[in-house]
Amino acid sequence: MSSGKARELTQGNPFRLLLAFTVPILLGNVLQQFYLLTDSAIVSNFLGVDCLAAVGASTSITFLILGFCNGCAGGMAIPIAQAFGARDYPALRRYVFNALVLAAGISLALAVAASLLCHSIITWIHVPQEIFDWAYTYLLILFIGIPCSFFYNLLASIIRALGDSRTPFYFLVFSTTLNIALDLLFILVFHWGVAGAAIATVLAQGVSAILSYRFMMRNYDVLRECPEDRRLDKGASLQLLGVGVPMGLQFSITAIGSIMIQSSNNALGTVYVAAFAAGMRIKMLFMVALESLGIAMTTFCGQNIGAGKPERIIEGVKACMLMIVIYCAACFAFVWPMAGTLSRIFVDSTDAEIIAAAVRYIRTCVAFFFMLGTLCLFRYSIQGLGFTRLAMWSGVMEMIARVLVSLLLVAPLGFTAICLGDGIAWIAANLFLVPAFIHVYRKVARGTTFGVVGHSV
Repeated sequence: MSSGKARELTQGNPFRLLLAFTVPILLGNVLQQFYLLTDSAIVSNFLGVDCLAAVGASTSITFLILGFCNGCAGGMAIPIAQAFGARDYPALRRYVFNALVLAAGISLALAVAASLLCHSIITWIHVPQEIFDWAYTYLLILFIGIPCSFFYNLLASIIRALGDSRTPFYFLVFSTTLNIALDLLFILVFHWGVAGAAIATVLAQGVSAILSYRFMMRNYDVLRECPEDRRLDKGASLQLLGVGVPMGLQFSITAIGSIMIQSSNNALGTVYVAAFAAGMRIKMLFMVALESLGIAMTTFCGQNIGAGKPERIIEGVKACMLMIVIYCAACFAFVWPMAGTLSRIFVDSTDAEIIAAAVRYIRTCVAFFFMLGTLCLFRYSIQGLGFTRLAMWSGVMEMIARVLVSLLLVAPLGFTAICLGDGIAWIAANLFLVPAFIHVYRKVARGTTFGVVGHSV
């Protein structure tokens, strides 16, 4: 089969395949988090801790909107992975073309709506007045750039669906390097403040999306479009939306709970806003290995269910769980004693109160990482099998847990409740996901759903 760098995950040792497929995703995600760390360090050191707080205060809102885009993009790649596993290349090409068209319409609509509501959104989440204008500027620019983010993530997801996790990593290296360079240019030379950081992110993603598209269409033989494949297809579009929208909504539903937590934290004052922003960056850096394994399972499950090999799915789950256990143990052993040192990357060593709060947040989150790893394994596996509407309910469980923490625990426990919010939410999601995966696997093992996406269990 001549298919450029596309790779089938339907044969071979699942542990070695998943490890090899995950490593470029992990490196890419670590690089992306490194950029976020660098971006935060640049903002903090050159613009001040208030600007860092302004950027951090909008993190959950960014996740709400951009998380929907990224989730939707990842969901749209699932039918592509299934078609590739089934070697149905005409269907694969129809899916790719229709996904690009849908991405244009969805992202433009979101950009307009989010930009118009930006001021109200900042008000709703109780951003402190002293950092309100900076938070508004930063968030507005990111909202305007939503199409860049959507296409950038969609193209990376399509390439991974073809079994190639290296190429998205290379483009991420380029995007990150460009982003840091533009950060320094816009902040240090042009003195654009937090607006410069946001503009740098949007431009870097836009340029990378254009280059990714050109490379993808030139180098993957299975994507060489025949004229009859380059057309709008109602059936393909409905399947893409049926899988992508629930996956996007899952991210947004999860973000609603995070917004409640962040809103409660914002009300605690600038010290805790800054501590949360710094702690969040560290947490996200060490989360990426677990997220990367989950993303790998999406493609692994998608290709194997498309190929009609459900027995390989449970083998992949076992291999992935072993990796999660090893990683969580190593992560806990490293992060717990190093939390203070890591916090000082963003916070001046004289800000003892902020550092102490950040350390508490980081250590508490890492203590619950096995719950997060289990969540990523089963959620992404269910999604890869096409049951994205079912997986979405795990996001509802997370949201409910975070809302309850915000409403019931923050008042009596203060910042301690903020620290516990993620762990409680991850446990709540797993209470749903574990039996849900067992149910889904039994269905696909009976052979009644091969090649079918967008299930509505």
